[in-house]
Amino acid sequence: MPRVDRLSYDAWGPAELAAPARTELPVVPVERGLVLEDAETGWVGAVTRVEKSGGMHVMSLEDRNGRSRSFPLGFGFLIDGRPVRVGPPAVRKAPAVPIRTASGSVRVEGMRAQVAKASRIWVEGKHDAELVEKVWGDDLRVEGIVVEPLHGIDGLASAVSDFGPSPQRKLGILVDHLVKGSKESRIVAEAVATPGAAGNVLIVGHPYVDVWQAIKPSTLGIPAWPSVPRGMDWKTGVLKALGWPRSGAEDIGLGWQKLLGAVRTYADLEPSLLGRVEEVIDFLTA
Repeated sequence: MPRVDRLSYDAWGPAELAAPARTELPVVPVERGLVLEDAETGWVGAVTRVEKSGGMHVMSLEDRNGRSRSFPLGFGFLIDGRPVRVGPPAVRKAPAVPIRTASGSVRVEGMRAQVAKASRIWVEGKHDAELVEKVWGDDLRVEGIVVEPLHGIDGLASAVSDFGPSPQRKLGILVDHLVKGSKESRIVAEAVATPGAAGNVLIVGHPYVDVWQAIKPSTLGIPAWPSVPRGMDWKTGVLKALGWPRSGAEDIGLGWQKLLGAVRTYADLEPSLLGRVEEVIDFLTA
């Protein structure tokens, strides 16, 4: 039997004869749009859907021709030619609670809405009320102030009289298109002359035909609000100019919801509306 050279064996040593160290593959959380290549089949596609099936995550990869195939998450995938392990979707942290409300005021944390006070804010219609609620709702709940739509101001003086304003029961009223010489200005003059209104009723207004116009055009991605021909219903004309459905009340309501959905904070509204609403809130909470 040939002699084994101990020195030659030791020269190689256990380290030289051991298997190469295993490299840990980077883990990439799966997400929509991630482009992967299946190393076994060569299928290349973007992740379009991730779901759980039989206790495991399965993803759909759609290729450039719109065809899809499903694969289980794990090993066997390449990104730009480099092997990776595809992991479950990343756990996203809940967004931090903003320290300010949509109106820009400091958020009062942990405070429940106050019991409604006798004082009220009146606005012309449902859309006005929804816009005020979206931007100033947090502030108004803290103060216990309720916003109510009037559905028109033709009978404003009578409504104010029926309300019975007093130092403990004040009214703040926001009116559309309140400009000098308008029908609205005459209605307001009659309402503020109602007995008990002095010092207890504040009526303010913005110059726009409708509260829709109080949303900045830039918020909606348009250069300016459309010009509506005289004699055409203003909201219908706006929807027509925007290329949106306009066949009836339902379409107008849906159009308004799209406009309202673009509003996030006070910065999306015109200053001429912001100042008037803040004036009313200050009047009722002073």
